[in-house]
Amino acid sequence: MPAKPRKIPMRMCVGCREMKPKVELLRVVKPQEGDAHIDRTGKAQGRGAYVCGQIECLRKAKKSRALERALEAQIDEAVFAQLEVQIEALGAEAGQTP
Repeated sequence: MPAKPRKIPMRMCVGCREMKPKVELLRVVKPQEGDAHIDRTGKAQGRGAYVCGQIECLRKAKKSRALERALEAQIDEAVFAQLEVQIEALGAEAGQTP
């Protein structure tokens, strides 16, 4: 009997609004206490939203306030700056140029 094909979980990027496999997206999580940050494990407690690993998607989500709506919280400029640095670092790790 052939193996069943595995279902690939899909999530929507809040920046470009495209559905992509969950493993290709970065999860931004906002715990009840504390600032929003990138969740590398995908299992951190709190409300989560997904964004592509591209800096343009984060900037688009910031401009349209989509990330704030998805996380149901105000996000400081410092947190956005920190998220940009983390995304750039992840792009550098993967050998991509942002």
